[in-house]
Amino acid sequence: MAGRRNDGVLAVWAEAQRQQQRREEARWRAQTAEQRRREREEREAQKAAARGEREAQRAYQQAREAEAARRTAELDARVEELRGLLTAGLGRAAFRAQSLLAPRPVPPFEPGRLGEPVPMPDQARYQVPPPDPVQARNPGVWQQYEQYVAQARARFEQDWYAAQAAEADRQRRLADYHGQYLEWVARFRREDEQRASRTEELLHRLRSGEAEAVQEYFTAVLYASAAWPEGFPHRLVAAWEASSRQLVVNWELPGPEVVPSAGRVRYVKTDDREAEVARPATERKALYREVLAQSALRVVAELYRADGDGLLASVVLNGFVQGIDPATGREAERFLTTVTVDRGEFAGLTLDRVAAVECFQGLGGVLSARPERLDEVRPDRLPETVGGSVAGQGGEDEPDLFEMDPIEFEELIAELFRLRGFRVMTTARSGDAGVDVVAEDLDPVTGGRIVIQAKRYRSTVSPTAVRDLDSTVRHHGAIKGILVTTAGFGPGSYEYIRNKPLTLVSGPELVELLAEQGLRGRLGGGSGSPGGGPAGGTAAGGAASGGASGNGTSGDGTPGSGSPGGGRAGGDPAASGSATTVALSWRSRTAGGDAVELDVSAFLCAGGKVLDDEHFVFFNNPQDPDGAVRLHATRSVPGEPVRLAELTLEPGRLAPGVDEVVVAVSTEEDDQPALPLGYVHGLSAALSFGAAAAGPAAWTADTGGVSESAMLVGSFRRRGGVWHFAPGGAAVADGLAGLAVRWGVAIE
Repeated sequence: MAGRRNDGVLAVWAEAQRQQQRREEARWRAQTAEQRRREREEREAQKAAARGEREAQRAYQQAREAEAARRTAELDARVEELRGLLTAGLGRAAFRAQSLLAPRPVPPFEPGRLGEPVPMPDQARYQVPPPDPVQARNPGVWQQYEQYVAQARARFEQDWYAAQAAEADRQRRLADYHGQYLEWVARFRREDEQRASRTEELLHRLRSGEAEAVQEYFTAVLYASAAWPEGFPHRLVAAWEASSRQLVVNWELPGPEVVPSAGRVRYVKTDDREAEVARPATERKALYREVLAQSALRVVAELYRADGDGLLASVVLNGFVQGIDPATGREAERFLTTVTVDRGEFAGLTLDRVAAVECFQGLGGVLSARPERLDEVRPDRLPETVGGSVAGQGGEDEPDLFEMDPIEFEELIAELFRLRGFRVMTTARSGDAGVDVVAEDLDPVTGGRIVIQAKRYRSTVSPTAVRDLDSTVRHHGAIKGILVTTAGFGPGSYEYIRNKPLTLVSGPELVELLAEQGLRGRLGGGSGSPGGGPAGGTAAGGAASGGASGNGTSGDGTPGSGSPGGGRAGGDPAASGSATTVALSWRSRTAGGDAVELDVSAFLCAGGKVLDDEHFVFFNNPQDPDGAVRLHATRSVPGEPVRLAELTLEPGRLAPGVDEVVVAVSTEEDDQPALPLGYVHGLSAALSFGAAAAGPAAWTADTGGVSESAMLVGSFRRRGGVWHFAPGGAAVADGLAGLAVRWGVAIE
């Protein structure tokens, strides 16, 4: 289904609506899954207790029967939801173009735990009861009492000053966080004003009947359409013919599997299991045909209801599914429905009282005779047959570049440069170190060899990778080097390539280049919140580089993502009661006055080795897949040659196999060879433990005279349900690469 992707203001709006729907669906699924998990645990506990106990056995069986009845009720509810597709759509208010101009509400400031004052110690709890009057006559007893009173007073003063310091720190962090929120609000409002201005322009173009504006409007309306059952696709393309005022739409439909294959669930006592009873094939076929007909009627109804200006004279709607073409054996679009509906004819229907299949066919619609087998129908008219451009919406079919196979990613990059006019070959299978794609500019005057590296990262690419590209260009005698990534680059990288034959292509630029050549690709699922920061994630490819970032650690240093104040613990992970914080600091000046940077890393291990490469947390992978260990950006102390880095651990989110979390530091490797740790002074760590962790509150390293470039800070190990921190201090050779090898990370 080729076509120009709709990327205008309404496309952004529609994507935001879909993201909100996805979040609500995900929240519902998580709640349901949690409820089922608790029920399973309860059943297992009942089953264990029921051994040898007749009453408990009866209660257990009743619980299993109730679970089977609940699953049957869920199947019945799903069927009713499918049968009520059209009714649910008609029950929603019609979309109006003017609603796009309404300002978006600003999310309120939510400080989370930062909004809770630190409790001050209660002096009454430090009072020492006086001795008995009779005993008080003894000078020794009275002297001991006065000593207790002095000690209690000293403890109170110590705790009071500590609480005051903690409160002052909380207020400082709260003020910083609120300042960031105010900055975000200002940016949010500016963007909303710009959106409103662009929307006004779009509506003016829409009223004048401009083809692209009409296409953008109606594709966005359909894509953002809500109240569809979970799992229904929203992909479509459309084309507008101004002369006939006809909109031609291809709309993706759910496959036959949308109808539950089970009719009910029963509990079999003899085997202590739940058995699904199959739904009759004739019932599944009839229900699927009804789903297809209702979907088509609902889409047409939404288009006409949203057309307040009477732009549409007729609508051609073709419904398709993704399925296997029996002629080729390949996945393709299979058209199962097609209908052409005039506005006047459709306005004469009372849709809330029709039988969907009969109504659809009465409008002249054609419905596949055997849709469960994906038997096709011939569409009345396709968008690509309409003169002018074709607009599309929905990106689920576009491959996620983050998740793409490394070789497929390199092939995609090769195809991009091939379409741009270069002669291209890939080296993915030849093992040509440092080069993923070789392109040749065939211009006889300015042409020559170009080496291309492709890196699927989620976080900022290290400047080391850029310098390596420069060396590779010289080694191969190339005229140019290009580094393509799914992430981005820091200022150090752009400074380095100045006046050099090097080009850096960031993730967003890559997506635009792909779209220009008709290739597909997206960067994850996008952000559903305005102003959202980059999502934390893993370094695609799962391999560690021996280099280090010129910015120390890299990651999202802002409190939360999406809208400030949202997320866990009010956007302050360290404020969570379950989070443990390791705050590292060091004085980074050599005798010559140059700065020395440290990279902080963590290894989530099982049996002494990292669980897998994605559980190696470092500057290019600032958190593990479960978000249990997060690395925050390195920052400076104002006015002091002191650097700070912070790592947070939430034990409850660790992957099941993890039995140890190792924390280490290494000197950055931007300038080879890396400086030894002997140049680093005052390296120490302050630890703040959550409810599930314990250990010393501080650790100080002895780096004097250390010639190695890496050191073990310590490790968390689980004992009796608590993660205890054991301080380290052992030096490790070869910096970050040496640490990676020691803990079993694959090195590129």
